[in-house]
This record gives sequence, structure tokens and C-alpha cells, in this order.
Amino acid sequence: MQAICVKELKHNFGEKQVLKNINLEIAEGEIFGMLGPSGAGKTTLINILTGQLRPAKGNCRILDKDVEKMSGNDYLKMGIMMDSFGLYERMSCYDNLKFYRMLDGEKADGIEEVLEKVGLGKSGKTAAMNLSKGMRNRLAFARAIMRQPKILFLDEPTSGLDPMTIEAIHDMILEEKRKGTTVFLTTHNMHEAEKLCDHIALLNEGMIVEYGKPEEICRRYNHQKKIKLHLKNGEDVELLHAKESGVLLAAYFENGEVETIHSTEPNLKTVFMELTGRGLDK
Repeated sequence: MQAICVKELKHNFGEKQVLKNINLEIAEGEIFGMLGPSGAGKTTLINILTGQLRPAKGNCRILDKDVEKMSGNDYLKMGIMMDSFGLYERMSCYDNLKFYRMLDGEKADGIEEVLEKVGLGKSGKTAAMNLSKGMRNRLAFARAIMRQPKILFLDEPTSGLDPMTIEAIHDMILEEKRKGTTVFLTTHNMHEAEKLCDHIALLNEGMIVEYGKPEEICRRYNHQKKIKLHLKNGEDVELLHAKESGVLLAAYFENGEVETIHSTEPNLKTVFMELTGRGLDK
């Protein structure tokens, strides 16, 4: 069964069409990345999938159920982390999570364990307003995973964070995957997508312009098809990615001359610029 299925989805705000014929199938237990710059339509798509917006046209199914027919119990299978979902500033980390547990109709069990898991074990009594941006993101992540969701929606979860905090959140996302959770991740960070995602879609101006596994997409746009060597004597050598280069390549290695070796396939940022003429951070 597909965790998420989207068919012919369209949405507009006034006369501006922000999603154009979106088609997606996301398997259970995978990390799917929606990659695109700000304003591409990523957050709008999450808002539709989580029932916050009704699409102009098209159909969306979550765990084989039409989104427009979902009930409260269905939404308990989702965890959501978005900037628009604010924390209660004057409440402590513990009380924020306790409040959301109460909204779910659950007892305040396991809150300390969740805070410990996201690195906030010593901050349970700290008010949300006194947290750093990284700590706030950890608290928002804790809230999203607290109900042990089957599907986790993460909208730019590491935007503006320092490298250590980003690494910690990446580890937590991968842990959710190991538990069998389906993760829908939006980002404009190509390194994040390459590291975490099983499949990605490149979204530009409301349209999916490419889809696939990150490494396969990069290979697809490897127009140069060359191998680049940096030799120990400081020389740079380029060889065609072809049979006739095999003898030369073997000779360089046999003589112990190779310092580094790289193929020329592009990264996701380069692919996106080729397809759209714009960068992921624009």
C-alpha cells in the first residue's frame, strides 16, 4: 500500500496557480523529499495533504483514505512539524508536549523520554520563549513524533540551524525511518535531500520538473561523462568515461600517481539550475 497518493492535484490562491497537476506515489516507510526554492509550492502541498487546505482540483489519499474524508482518528496517524505551527511561548517544554497529548486524548506518559530523545532532557522546565532556534526545532520535532505517527510531515526542519543541530535532526529523522515511519520532507537544501531521501521530486513554480532517486537524477544529467584525476605531482587529468580510457586509468593507479578521482555527474543544485534556470535558494 502506498502511504501517500496524489493525482492531478491543482491549487490556486486567487488568480495565481501555485500547484499544477501534481502526481505522486510515496511508499510506506520511505523518506520522500520535495526539493525546491521558497515559493515553489512545497508548504501548500503539505497543507493540502494534512487537511489544512482543500485543493481546487485533484485527489489525495493518505494510507489509502481520501484526505477530504479523514476523521480525527486518521489525523492522529500524522506528525507535523511546520513553522506555522507555533509553540506556546510561556509554557515549558514539558507543558507544551503535555498540552498536545491532552488534545490527542492521551495521558501525559513518556514526555520525559521524548524530551531526552531530542536532546531536551534537561530543558523540560524551560519556557519555549527562552529556547534557541535549534532547541525550538527540537521541541517541534518532539511534538511531531510524540504520537508515534505512521506519516511524518517535516517542512524545512533544519532551515537556519547550525551544522551540529542539523546533524542531530538528521539522525532523528533516520531513526523514524528505521521504525517504519513514512517521512515527507520539504527542503531547499540539496545536501539534506541527497543524504536522507529515498526519492525526491524537484518542484518549480508549482510543477514537478523531475522525480527519482537523488543519485539517479544526477547520473541522468551527466552530460560530460568524464573522470577527473588529481595526480600527486599536482597535475589534473580528464579522461573520457569510455572503454579506451581503461588502460590509461589502470596505468595511473599502477604507478601510484593518483591523489583523488571523481566522476563528473552534477549535484541536485546543478540539475535544478539546468531545468529551471534558477537556484534552489532563490
